[in-house]
Amino acid sequence: MHASDARILRGAALPTGVAGVVAIVVGTLISGVEGALGAALGTVVAIAFFGISVVAVGYAAKISPQLMFTAAMASYLVKILAMFVLIALFQDATAFDPQVFGYSILALTVVWIAAEIRVTLRAKTTYVDDPAESSGAPRSQDAGASAPTGPSAGRSP
Repeated sequence: MHASDARILRGAALPTGVAGVVAIVVGTLISGVEGALGAALGTVVAIAFFGISVVAVGYAAKISPQLMFTAAMASYLVKILAMFVLIALFQDATAFDPQVFGYSILALTVVWIAAEIRVTLRAKTTYVDDPAESSGAPRSQDAGASAPTGPSAGRSP
């Protein structure tokens, strides 16, 4: 995992985990043990789903930058299908409060996205790659390698 991916994962998972603890407390106050269990399950689902996306896109970026979009879309589709399966499985569940579960996922989704945006905006990430570094070609250290070329090579500013 690239350092920036780990930074995003940490920067979003930690606030979401803290918000999950708050959701568990609120769920307990709203509907007791069932609410706490619903909020806890919602916390696990939210962190797992978003964490999978970060890991999948980060892994795809290591293989090829062109695979990043494909990995993001594939992980999104898998998460949507998994959510439909969870909804179908827990449709008649009585062990936890499904409303607290749903509202917890919604709230934690907002927290994750806000935290991820915050981490991304504060990161000092280069947006232009040096072609020499990406191709693996050694960079020359002599003065001639950095001399300007082209029509304005001999002119002073």
